Amino acid sequence: MIAPASGPALGLPAQPAPPVPDVRRIAVLRANGLGDYVVAEPALSALRDAYPDAEVTLLGARHHVALLEGRPSPVDRVVTVPLVPGVRVGPDPDAGEDEVEAWCAERRAEGYDLAVQLHGGGRNSNKLLLRLGARVTVGAATPDAPRPDRWVPYWPYQHDTIRWLEVAAAAGATPTRVEPRVAVTPADLDASHAVVPPGEAPLLVVHPGATDARRCYPEERLGAIAQDLADRGARVVVAGGSGEAERVDRVVSGMRCTPETAVGTLDLPALVGLLSRATVMLGNDSGPRHLAAAVGTPTVAVFTYANLADVAPLTRVWHRVLVSWHGGCQVCGRRVLDGWCGHGASATHDVDVEEVREAAADLWEQALS
Repeated sequence: MIAPASGPALGLPAQPAPPVPDVRRIAVLRANGLGDYVVAEPALSALRDAYPDAEVTLLGARHHVALLEGRPSPVDRVVTVPLVPGVRVGPDPDAGEDEVEAWCAERRAEGYDLAVQLHGGGRNSNKLLLRLGARVTVGAATPDAPRPDRWVPYWPYQHDTIRWLEVAAAAGATPTRVEPRVAVTPADLDASHAVVPPGEAPLLVVHPGATDARRCYPEERLGAIAQDLADRGARVVVAGGSGEAERVDRVVSGMRCTPETAVGTLDLPALVGLLSRATVMLGNDSGPRHLAAAVGTPTVAVFTYANLADVAPLTRVWHRVLVSWHGGCQVCGRRVLDGWCGHGASATHDVDVEEVREAAADLWEQALS
């Protein structure tokens, strides 16, 4: 086990492990959501700084290609991970063993000097990591998970950014910051302007969706809050993916004025560009909220207690976090950590709309001052 000494600032490891010598190729396993990439970005940047001459390959998902292609980042290229059971999920059937082994053989042919697992507790992800044939492996591990050459304990209720910085320190990287960053390119702004034209009024972007429907705050309430900021001069744009038209419509139904909408018309570059233009982003615990914060936009978002510890913003100057401490399904009351109930209903509905409204108004005025 690698156990770096704890540093005084924000608990960052002060003494990283010795660097791995002669590193030319690094593979980093992080094959989950957009927000998961964002919270791991400080660790990826620390690895890049520690091994500036190495090629860094992100073993990720298709949406990571769409996000990172042509964008300055700690990653040189993205290789998509198959739908390995317990590692990556998707709409298609899980990959069979033959497909997984063929993919691993291709990775072994790359000749990685260092493979780093920033994906999870390791019960399944470390098994995959150890099949890559890297000279040195590093990652987190639960007590019952296979252990890489260098490992740190995986325990629940630790913030993911700090967790992955500890793994990066075990790989010989010195952590330098906790705030994730995503670069905004001229192409991002051009793509966003094609969907939401430039204007003079300060922009409020409302994004009512999330991968897990239980994280979604009731949309009519988001609409009421957006209307309050519209009354204060905001230009409101309600954005969502192609499958979120009903959510967007419910936000609009909560408003007296008619906002602009962008449903299924924003690819990832356009979304990044739009979020970077916003004065404030209002929504849920979601990938777009993480992206908004990473491009420097203030955010207001509602979280369940289950995700407060591991992925909520670490700072509060420009981010307001509202929390459902019960986090139970609006239909049956089953709490998020007790498992999926199947209703797909909000588990943040118990957060008082006035509490969210006050937080949004406060941040809006702060952002404009």
